[in-house]
Amino acid sequence: MFLEKRFRIIQVSLLILGLFLAYFYAQHQILTGDQTQMLYKGYMGAYKHVWINYGNAASAVGNVPGSMISYVVALPVMLYDSPMAPMLFLMFLHLASYFLLDSVLKDIYKTDIRLIFLVLYWLNPWFLFENILYNPSYLFFFSALHIWSAYKQREKSSFIYSALHVTAIGLALQFHYSWIILALISLYLIYRKMVKVNWYGVVFGTLVIGISLVPYLQTVMQNSAIIHHADDTGRYIGWGGVHVYPVLKSFIYWLRYGSFFFPNKLIASAHFDWLGVSHVVQMIFVYGYKALVFSVGAFTLYISYKANRYFYTLVKGKLFTKNQSIETKQEWLFLYVFGALLGVFVSSILSPIIFSYWHLIIVFPFAIIPVVIYMKEYGQKYMPKILIFIVVYFIFINIMGALDSRKYSIDTNYIQDTNAYIKKSVTQEVSTLNIK
Repeated sequence: MFLEKRFRIIQVSLLILGLFLAYFYAQHQILTGDQTQMLYKGYMGAYKHVWINYGNAASAVGNVPGSMISYVVALPVMLYDSPMAPMLFLMFLHLASYFLLDSVLKDIYKTDIRLIFLVLYWLNPWFLFENILYNPSYLFFFSALHIWSAYKQREKSSFIYSALHVTAIGLALQFHYSWIILALISLYLIYRKMVKVNWYGVVFGTLVIGISLVPYLQTVMQNSAIIHHADDTGRYIGWGGVHVYPVLKSFIYWLRYGSFFFPNKLIASAHFDWLGVSHVVQMIFVYGYKALVFSVGAFTLYISYKANRYFYTLVKGKLFTKNQSIETKQEWLFLYVFGALLGVFVSSILSPIIFSYWHLIIVFPFAIIPVVIYMKEYGQKYMPKILIFIVVYFIFINIMGALDSRKYSIDTNYIQDTNAYIKKSVTQEVSTLNIK
């Protein structure tokens, strides 16, 4: 295969392309409450060393615990005083997530699978659309660290990897409540005897996370309001389990992650007024664009469904057989992916809310694996042409998303907007604190 022989050159080229698109997204993000919550916490830490020990407000369950959201903004700003500093750090974490995931695939497959994964993960609008300063954007790194550390414990116990595995779960907890999915995957791995756990490493990792949460617990003791949501919906843990739609919607998101049926915030909000053309021409572009993205989305959603059906044929009979040995590295990976789907199912039952796409984005790296395998099995003959089409289509959708979507706009300058916000909301408060 022509592409396989030049994998390294292609890999570097596509990684650079992805970083360019990520930076382009970051420049044009529209500043909303998601970002300002993080910016306020981070800049208060960086400028005044006032550390806010809880994270962003979450749906129905209060603020996310822990101080990590403050640190991932404050520390980069303290190193390089620019609004782009935390964005560059986020891009670094995204890049690290790719290399961790590729490290697992590299030990199992040849370059053909790795190349398909590179395109479907690194350039995917599901992934690049998250180059925005809000807490779910950081989850890709913890997903990658989770599977990488688990894979390293496949054959032998390791203090370091067990500690890192627990740390991945504990740090994800400080960004988003979907951390529970990683914990459920780990429980499945232990049940299925897929990892050899070093319990000293588990205890050490737990202690590290516990210590990092001490300032949060102290804050809760002083102000219990941060663990309650302002809008009490009356829902409860387990609410999803007594309703069909929340669970069904979660499974649909799993299929959508493997397709090109991207979030409505990315593809349904384009208005093309930046073209400066007549209203009629503008509407032609709008409806033509929507016809394209929804047609491709529907077709690829069917492909994702077919891929997951094929994936099921490869793992059925092995999912819950606790004492059945795992024959190959590929089988281990497949069972891990099933553990992620199981985590989605259980978390949707436990959830007091109906999930949106960002609530489950933590499993995106795993949801595309069935599609990667399916493409290798059934698209081998036309693989170069398929991948070229996907790359071109992804570039088009990403540019459109960065210029004309609900979260990004060509008229937005992230650096200017952030500087104005910091001057108005943070610098003035710092001055007030200094006066006091």
